[in-house]
Amino acid sequence: MVAITDTVVIPEKAQLRHGALSLPETIGQSIANIAPTLTPALNISVVAGIAGVGSWLSYLLATIGCVFVGGCIAALARRHPEAGSYFVYIGRNFGPVAGAMAGWMMVLAYLACGVAVVSGFPLFLTAFLAAIGIGTPPVAILTVASIVFLGLVAYSSYTDVQISSRVGLIMEIISISIIVIITAIVVGKHGTIIDPKQLDISKLPFAGITSAMAFAVFSFVGFESAATLAKESSNPHRNVPLAVMGSAAAAGTFFTVMAYFMVMGMNDNAGAIGGSGSPFSDMTNAAKLPWAAGVVYFAAMISAFACCLACLNAGSRMLYSMGRYQFLHSSMGLVHAKHKTPYIALAFSTAVVAVGFLALVPQTFLNEFNMTGTISTFGFVVVYFGVALTASVDMYKAGLLKPWHVISTVIGAGIMAFVIYSSIVPWPIAPDNYLPLVFIGYAVVGLVWFFVLKAKNPQVLLSIANDMEG
Repeated sequence: MVAITDTVVIPEKAQLRHGALSLPETIGQSIANIAPTLTPALNISVVAGIAGVGSWLSYLLATIGCVFVGGCIAALARRHPEAGSYFVYIGRNFGPVAGAMAGWMMVLAYLACGVAVVSGFPLFLTAFLAAIGIGTPPVAILTVASIVFLGLVAYSSYTDVQISSRVGLIMEIISISIIVIITAIVVGKHGTIIDPKQLDISKLPFAGITSAMAFAVFSFVGFESAATLAKESSNPHRNVPLAVMGSAAAAGTFFTVMAYFMVMGMNDNAGAIGGSGSPFSDMTNAAKLPWAAGVVYFAAMISAFACCLACLNAGSRMLYSMGRYQFLHSSMGLVHAKHKTPYIALAFSTAVVAVGFLALVPQTFLNEFNMTGTISTFGFVVVYFGVALTASVDMYKAGLLKPWHVISTVIGAGIMAFVIYSSIVPWPIAPDNYLPLVFIGYAVVGLVWFFVLKAKNPQVLLSIANDMEG
């Protein structure tokens, strides 16, 4: 990292493309980062294995929690429309070191999520090829295909944020539509939408429902990422809050309904979903729709592209903001003169995702997806907790505190605290037992660096009070 001078001088440089993103394009960032299609295609397995026929209720409770966290983010986004979002929100209320740590955590969260998505791509590709009668390619070919996939994503992100956000939204609309149509066909073959066993609230496994909430929240991670594009949104005071809360509510509704219908489609055999690596395909096979598997996996690949694109967009904006404030190397704050994108931060993000993916390939793609997805979730949830606390503090300092802010903080922070607790109690078993330690080690490295920075040049840390992003 570069040496920091005693004063912070940000020369005139190319800036992000202010006002480029409409409301739908801003929403597209959050929807693409959530990647709703990946939940019925893969993520729902863990929730169904724990919550059983109460899976839909786990998702409903997780939706409530994320919407309240979204309310906290919305309040902060209206007052601080910066690309650094959580780095700025927390830093201006709890001090620059706390803010820097929030940015540090979100960088890990977005880039680890990117690695998870890239490692999931060969799984979906293999399943798609199998569905159309083509055998499994060698690992080397799948690895090369994944790197090409990442390269195409990075190029889309580098070229134009408006195009990349629009592409992400369109791809998710296509993939979700495919899932919804196939689910409707399955439900039609079932003959009813009423499932007495799932709707008998008194007999649902509430212990399993609450335990599964930690994994249900994993499906939502990234819903907040529209806030990282605040500088590029046409009306950030309106668009970002609507995108964050709207995407959480819409995705949560989709997850809740899909969980209900998938369990019903398996004749309430939630255990079969819980033990499956391709739960949606198992449901379509049970409904005697074998052709649907190929379509589902094709949709999953589309969703993976959109999700990886959103991860690079958001991760590079976090690095960009921290570079502009001189918390990281100043080159991270550079913007391409033509494309108006943070190209150095984007190149660095892409390199980190590529190296992380290649380093973990020997662990198998499925294990890599699990490990990096888990680490990513740690980063997201810790910052969600911090942001939920920050909202009421920020509103109080500004003299704008309302009962709604306090309610959002209590519910949002409470649910995120429960998710953090349930992620480490009981301590994960092998091979996941070391993942919390990896996350803690990453946090310690960041904390040491920011305290060193504070000691060497406190003026840099004070810069977070000003809008220096450009």
